[in-house]
Amino acid sequence: MKQSETTSLVAERGKWGYTWPLWTTLLLHLLAVFLFTAGFLLTRTELPHRSHCSDVSHSPCLSSNNGSCWTKPAANRLVLVVLDALRFDFVAPSTFFAESKPWMDRLQVLKNVASARPLSARIFKAIADPPTTSLQRLKGLTTGGLPTFVDVGNSFGAPAIVEDNFINQLVLNGKKVVMMGDDTWTQLFPHHFERSYPYPSFNVKDLHTVDNGCIDHLLPSLYEEDWDVLIAHFLGVDHAGHIFGVDSAPMIEKLEQYNTILERVIEVLENQSGPGKSHENTLLVVMGDHGQTLNGDHGGGSAEEVETAIFAMSFKKPISSVPPEFDSCSCQLDLDGKNVCVSSMQQLDFAVTVSALLGIPFPYGSIGHINPELYALGADSWNLDASQKLSESDIWMQNYANALCINSWQVKRYVDAYSASSAVGFSNDDLSRIASVYAQAENHWSHSTKKLLLDIQNDSDTLVPALKRQIDAYFKFLTTVSELARSKWTEFDLKMMGTGIGIMLISLIFQFLTILRANKQHGETLSSSGNSWVITGSVFTFFLLGIRACSFLSNSYILEEGKVANFLLSTSGIVALRQSVIKGKALIESIGFLILSTFCRFVIEVGLSKQAATSAFMKDYTSWIVNIASGLVVWDYAAEVVPMLALILLAAWLYNVTSGSFFDWPWKYVILGTILSYVLIIVHWITDSNKFGVALMAESIGRNYIPRIVYAIALGQLLLLGFGQLFMKNCLDYKANLVAKTTAMLSAWSSTVILLSGKQGPMVAFASIVGGYFIMKFVDIEGGKQGPHRSFSILQWSLSATCLFFCSGHWCAFDGLRYGAAFIGFEEFVLVRQAILLAIDTFGFSIILPVFGLPFLIATKYEANLGKHFLFTQLSQMYTTYGLITAITTTFTILCVTIQRRHLMVWGLFAPKFVFDVFNLILTDVLICLASIYYFDQGKDDPELKPSVAE
Repeated sequence: MKQSETTSLVAERGKWGYTWPLWTTLLLHLLAVFLFTAGFLLTRTELPHRSHCSDVSHSPCLSSNNGSCWTKPAANRLVLVVLDALRFDFVAPSTFFAESKPWMDRLQVLKNVASARPLSARIFKAIADPPTTSLQRLKGLTTGGLPTFVDVGNSFGAPAIVEDNFINQLVLNGKKVVMMGDDTWTQLFPHHFERSYPYPSFNVKDLHTVDNGCIDHLLPSLYEEDWDVLIAHFLGVDHAGHIFGVDSAPMIEKLEQYNTILERVIEVLENQSGPGKSHENTLLVVMGDHGQTLNGDHGGGSAEEVETAIFAMSFKKPISSVPPEFDSCSCQLDLDGKNVCVSSMQQLDFAVTVSALLGIPFPYGSIGHINPELYALGADSWNLDASQKLSESDIWMQNYANALCINSWQVKRYVDAYSASSAVGFSNDDLSRIASVYAQAENHWSHSTKKLLLDIQNDSDTLVPALKRQIDAYFKFLTTVSELARSKWTEFDLKMMGTGIGIMLISLIFQFLTILRANKQHGETLSSSGNSWVITGSVFTFFLLGIRACSFLSNSYILEEGKVANFLLSTSGIVALRQSVIKGKALIESIGFLILSTFCRFVIEVGLSKQAATSAFMKDYTSWIVNIASGLVVWDYAAEVVPMLALILLAAWLYNVTSGSFFDWPWKYVILGTILSYVLIIVHWITDSNKFGVALMAESIGRNYIPRIVYAIALGQLLLLGFGQLFMKNCLDYKANLVAKTTAMLSAWSSTVILLSGKQGPMVAFASIVGGYFIMKFVDIEGGKQGPHRSFSILQWSLSATCLFFCSGHWCAFDGLRYGAAFIGFEEFVLVRQAILLAIDTFGFSIILPVFGLPFLIATKYEANLGKHFLFTQLSQMYTTYGLITAITTTFTILCVTIQRRHLMVWGLFAPKFVFDVFNLILTDVLICLASIYYFDQGKDDPELKPSVAE
């Protein structure tokens, strides 16, 4: 087909003739991502079975003689205080750590009680299983299982737990439960509480509402007798961490407030713990659901996030000591010279241990084991039934061995049921290993230990060694199951995953063929261009893209993704510099590009410092720059003033742009609206700062209403751009039309992106403008006369966008999200609104602005005599190439999580990377399609130049 015929055919099809490949690509990617995600992020099979008191009769273990259920109850009542995001170093004395920090030693009451009553009060370092979101931790704490990564998506709308759990067993066995605090509990357990006082949990700016509600109901409830289990879930520490970080005054104030509350709780319980009183046999547990980084984030698997604390206290006379074989405590003197001991346990063991202490059946799907030190807090309850020949420690060991027998039988029952009902359960080798280890423990129990326990004439010398061997055998079995579950818990549907990968590969081929088709329409190939730089640039493009894609196959390179992207960007700058020297063009721009890349490397290093949680970079989510030299007063003022000056310069530049003859309605008014928004942002920053000593308006207006006005202006600008062109007659040639529309669209988005990014926003915006200018100049040295081969510059554009993601303080993990940005202008939590603001803050500089700014690469090389069809084809080809680059890197991420699906860091590192890259891909595709609707309109070509198109 001749070029003139192709031009005529595409013109007849109108805009759809240029954009259909973009929409087809979006549909292919949506289908591929859906299928792969459905196969990769499946949860384990949740069995509908429930444990019942009568079930234990089928076990080989001893049944209790006092009418209790599975185990002899050691406590009648439980007070469970959950302090959300409780770091281990909030509870343990500062002497346990290499360096003392301001937030340590604030919960004095817990370490004081643990020191004064070491046998009846214990501090534990509790290790949580990632991901460390609140929903998953609560689910794990109550079920005794290992929730999988897919539940992260439910953290903002928790579904009711359907599998057996600790709360369900309490209710089934006649226990009355009262709850107050975080409303996640009422979502997980909607019909389980005798009374509940839930408070909304997702307004992270609100440090006090949930906590005050707990305080109002907790202390009065301690005097009431209409409950068996009382749960109070405080959220202030979690919210203070998200907004201010750990090393902040609000955090310390919260910890001191909690210390006061816990002092009062312990005082009330002690006063009511005498014989015949309501708390004679009450167990107090104070615990965290997960930890948090120094930035206040959580969700991953770092030590700071998974290490939390449990404080448990019994108000009865304890046993003299736990046998040393089962005691994991380590002791240190605190700052007051008191000896404080800290033990360790897995959060996985919490549900089964507390169930054993309360004498209720263990949750059906629990795979934890009864923790000996926590279980020992209830030992005094069993002395009356014991033989006088045995010490209290021996009596405890008897009961503990029998409890572990029931524990092991219950876990083996669950493993068998799970493997029988699950399509992808444990492998045959795993099941054989589990069966073998259990058979050894059960044989020892049936043929030795059980007989010794039934013979009351045995003394300690005979019984204790057998009990220790039996306990070790059960430990071995339970540890084997939990380790296998951690490594193979998720059921991966390899067929769906493979189908998703196949469709992704098809989409890549489709995009590549679309690019070749566009080149063929203009008779352009690498060989026909006659330009060696086109060949060299294309080779370097594939080479750099290949390095970036392959780097995603390594966990180390994923952690250093920002540095890798910056290195590749700098490498592309060196290649461009070489070509500039050869051609004698854009030499200054090439050098400037390398300098800018070096500066970006420094900023990325700062972001990595924040990621590593060094305290110098976390005091305010809006600005790493404030903390670089925070000790200098001049720098403090400069950090406030420089962003405002930068924003003023941006506004002045935009004002000068509007003086161009082709900036008419509606583009001129859109840009003027952006200038107004910039002024409002400056007023917002001045009002929000304490450095200037001026009050331009009420703080509430500056803090809340000005951002809302900026959002409203931006929304109005986008609506004006979207619908304005429907009611205007376009008299511009397409180049002028393209430049005006691109500038207006970028300005409309920029105000919201800069506002959400904080005071670093104007500097990142300047970097993006300067970097984009340099890349546009490189287009002049890349292609031939018509310049259709822009793959090298498009790759640079993509790498620059990636660097901006890391320069703006983000990284591909859930603790890399700046949740505070979602509440700029708002105090209350609305899911959709806050999600949109968080997405704009996270991807504004790295996706939204780069995608809408891409047409500048076309406009800089446009020659009027090529005609509108050529420009439309080039624009479609450029967007397809940009989408192809994003799709290739995402495909390698998908291949990475497929290969590494059994890796130790799959949920802590690879899965978050997968989620970010998939969202990146889909958002890029969606924005490309929207950009195609916006940019592919009816521009005007010079009539006398049109015949040249058909020649």
